[in-house]
Amino acid sequence: HTAEDARAWIRGIAERGALAQCDGLISGYVGAPETGEAILRAVKRMKKENPGALYCCDPVIGDAGPGVFVKQGVPEFLANSALALADVVTPNHFELEWLTAKPILGMKGFREAVEALHARGPAIVLVTSAHLADTPDNCVDLFVSSFEGMFRIRTPRLPEDFNGAGDAIAALFFAQCLETKSPKAALERAGASIYGILKRTHEEGSRELLLVQAQDEIVSPSHHFEAQEI
Repeated sequence: HTAEDARAWIRGIAERGALAQCDGLISGYVGAPETGEAILRAVKRMKKENPGALYCCDPVIGDAGPGVFVKQGVPEFLANSALALADVVTPNHFELEWLTAKPILGMKGFREAVEALHARGPAIVLVTSAHLADTPDNCVDLFVSSFEGMFRIRTPRLPEDFNGAGDAIAALFFAQCLETKSPKAALERAGASIYGILKRTHEEGSRELLLVQAQDEIVSPSHHFEAQEI
């Protein structure tokens, strides 16, 4: 879709008075910097009409292995424009390294990278698919840093890479943030839900998330992961 498509959709939503009723707006994959600018105009308009609304930026840039997989100019747009407006940002480990321009291996470097993101705007930082020096090879770490402090949950690592997992955890986490007002609680609930969805998807032998078949995991997760303060 083009930037003009995005502007038209946003215009239609705004004309119906819906932006004033939005508690939050989340952005994910951005096809081009121009599309991103249209999204940020919507964010500004939403916040003007509803000052309490939050913007969550899932800074889709790439991942370990494939590297950067978005169009030229998009990572720079996310780093220079989107972060400044974001209340919540949800990078994976690779994206955190890209945004802070340094490799992250241990907890000291990880904390410095997260603090660098806070300094650029977002009050809440969720880091997904983190793998630090002390992360067991058969596990995945998720971290949240906010006014509550920094917390981690550790889940078993499943053997496949699933399409859409990053999108799903960002959306689940943001929805739980809006509902609970607690990033720590949101981490626990969203982490449990995404693990349940991924586990069901793995058991069925699918690469595409079975969001409909595993919808109960969103409402009532079958696993629980206690957040540990770091």
